[in-house]
Amino acid sequence: MITGRCHCGETVFEIKGELPQALTRCTCTYCSRRGALHAYYEPAQVKVTANAATDKVYRWNSKMVAHHFCGTCGCTTYSDSPDFQMDGTWDGKTRRIAVNARLFDDFDAEEWPHTVIDGRHLW
Repeated sequence: MITGRCHCGETVFEIKGELPQALTRCTCTYCSRRGALHAYYEPAQVKVTANAATDKVYRWNSKMVAHHFCGTCGCTTYSDSPDFQMDGTWDGKTRRIAVNARLFDDFDAEEWPHTVIDGRHLW
């Protein structure tokens, strides 16, 4: 079980799963500004407990991705998105959760292997 939380603790999550072999850093205009290192999971693996008043969502461009962040401390917490493939296709139903691994308890995401996807030009 992987656990994590935002800085103020208003958003807490539990993940039934392992750490991925590598985290992902996306270069799209949004991700590069917020600095998250993503760990991807199926929605059923992730349980989020958040105060409804402070769980904020930002959607841009296609509005298909819900980028969650804490409205109290500002931490980027997770994103709920279509399970886009590297060629930009999507089966129209499968989703994935990208959790900000920098928020995992007792874990240094910067030291974990990570890959870079060229989100600025792929999507």
